Amino acid sequence: MTRTIVVTTVATALLGSAAMLAQAQQPAQPPASFFVAENPSGTGNLGGLAGADQLCQSQAQALGGQAATRTWHAYLSQEQRGNQPRINARDRIGTGPWYNVKGQLIASSVADLHGDQQRDRNNIQRATALDSKGNEIPGVGSPPGGNQHDAMTGSDSQGRAFTDGIDHTCNNWTSDGMTLAQQNPNVPADRARAMLGHTDRSGGQNTSWNSAHMSQGCTKQALINTGGAGRLYCFAVN
Repeated sequence: MTRTIVVTTVATALLGSAAMLAQAQQPAQPPASFFVAENPSGTGNLGGLAGADQLCQSQAQALGGQAATRTWHAYLSQEQRGNQPRINARDRIGTGPWYNVKGQLIASSVADLHGDQQRDRNNIQRATALDSKGNEIPGVGSPPGGNQHDAMTGSDSQGRAFTDGIDHTCNNWTSDGMTLAQQNPNVPADRARAMLGHTDRSGGQNTSWNSAHMSQGCTKQALINTGGAGRLYCFAVN
């Protein structure tokens, strides 16, 4: 009887130790370095690049841990206008790798993210392009009026700002209107719009994650009509 109890106790202890060792050997989940941000205003007026970066930074604070201590930038390009220089989204997000809030790899590098060697091999899709709380972004197939898969980028498919003289950035992320005539008379085109990507890679003829189509305008309603809610991608740069 006593011997049976001792053997059972030793066996239980060994099993417990083995379980603890196995758990200790499991790799830790990488800290989050990518998410799709909500936009409280729902418009194209983000307060410029600085305001957009702060939006990402604020939402990253809720992640806690190492992710909350990182520097975050919005994946947005800026067009050259007056004293404002041309800035490419791909040049302001660090070097990677990037992981979503569930530890899933999004891309290992800037080249991987943009398919410089092989197009569309990154892991941005509906199941992985999550918000800061780990939720999927409503996309194609959502209830009527619920599709929010458009993400503002102002970028071409390679992550660079446009140079054709047409506004692709809601007046460098300061416009919440339909026109630019009274806001910036130096802009050749009089229509404020934004280039958008699809977080779920679905819908229409172009399923690019960063350069699918233009918005109708930069107002909240215009972005909703196009299939979005003024969302944007956020990347940790360090």
